[in-house]
Amino acid sequence: MTPRSTDKAPRKFKLKAKNQKKGLILVFTGGGKGKTTAALGTAMRAMGQGMSVAMVQFIKGAWKTGELKSAKKFGKKFDVFTMGEGFTWNTQNFDRDVATAQKAWKKCCQLMHDKKHQLIILDEINYCMAYGFLKPKEVIKQLMKKPANKHVILTGNKAPKAILHISDLVTEMRSQKHPYDRGIVAQAGIDF
Repeated sequence: MTPRSTDKAPRKFKLKAKNQKKGLILVFTGGGKGKTTAALGTAMRAMGQGMSVAMVQFIKGAWKTGELKSAKKFGKKFDVFTMGEGFTWNTQNFDRDVATAQKAWKKCCQLMHDKKHQLIILDEINYCMAYGFLKPKEVIKQLMKKPANKHVILTGNKAPKAILHISDLVTEMRSQKHPYDRGIVAQAGIDF
């Protein structure tokens, strides 16, 4: 047991508000790895607390990802809607990318207002807004209309400032070192 005189742990934090419950808007953004991984970790935590989760994947679609395979093992507690067609440098068709993003966004709007899911993950939606496939104002408008107890996570680099402004939590992933920079390709189970 450490004597109080040598205890250096910070203890000056004071609770500023009463503990209130509300559906949060969380953003995982930045150029580093881990945005979808953080969302999936939150999904695991939510399911552990008895919540149902839905994830809409805006870009992923061509690869058979580990998260999609794992989600199936959770049955009706974790619904994944893979609606993308792959990376934009593969599709090379702006109008098609817009149509694909709009279709995925329509699904998100339905999920945000259903009674089944308490957590909705909008995987890689930030890219869609950054590339002009979706308008941030429309996304914000719908986020403001979501039920008060519904949690929503937005992932992807280049989150618009307006999205950051309305969010309750923003975490930026910053890469300090990445295997791709040394010619090591994406690894199954780690990157997808």
